[in-house]
Amino acid sequence: MRITRGLHKVWAYVRCAPGTYVWLGILFVTTVAVHHMSPEFEQEFLRQRSTNIHELSNNPVRVLFASAMWMDGGRWLPYVALYTVFHAQAERWLGTARWLLVCVAAHVLATLISEGALLWAIKRDMAPQSAVDTLDIGVSYALAGVVGVLAYRIAAPWRYPYLLIVLAVYGVPLETHRTFTDLGHFTSVLIGLACYPLVRGRGKAWNPKETVAALRG
Repeated sequence: MRITRGLHKVWAYVRCAPGTYVWLGILFVTTVAVHHMSPEFEQEFLRQRSTNIHELSNNPVRVLFASAMWMDGGRWLPYVALYTVFHAQAERWLGTARWLLVCVAAHVLATLISEGALLWAIKRDMAPQSAVDTLDIGVSYALAGVVGVLAYRIAAPWRYPYLLIVLAVYGVPLETHRTFTDLGHFTSVLIGLACYPLVRGRGKAWNPKETVAALRG
């Protein structure tokens, strides 16, 4: 009986975040497909779905969509936890349409900004010409955007430590490595924070203190 109740609770949670788990299911299928490719074919296949400068110049809409359906490296399992902790929470809170808008805004705008910065660096001989074909796929920009917007889900003053941790996690790599991907991640967080108008009227912010008190009571 406990197992049955537990399964019902899990299914109820999944049903409240359909977009999150449909996307996660697609990533599972594409990850399995990648594992059945030879290393040489995999790199070329993914590069054609990459949001690098070359592909963005020729097929921007196609690669912006396709790049969010594949992951480089085939590590799917960690994303189950990340999607459940961040994406599912955001979708349950904002609703599917608003959550998806945050994801799209972060993924598209951060991609264009980071690739634009890379193009600027190439034109000034600060990056190699071969960087126009850099492999750039994955879901991390959308995830970073959602991590950013979730700051508004937490009541003050707990919001501020969360925000400091998020800015540190995404800001330190940008300062130390200064890659276009690090720029994309940090930009995504800022885009998520800029989505404040979408969170208005979405209910009372979560207060950790109240949750702890309820559990004790």
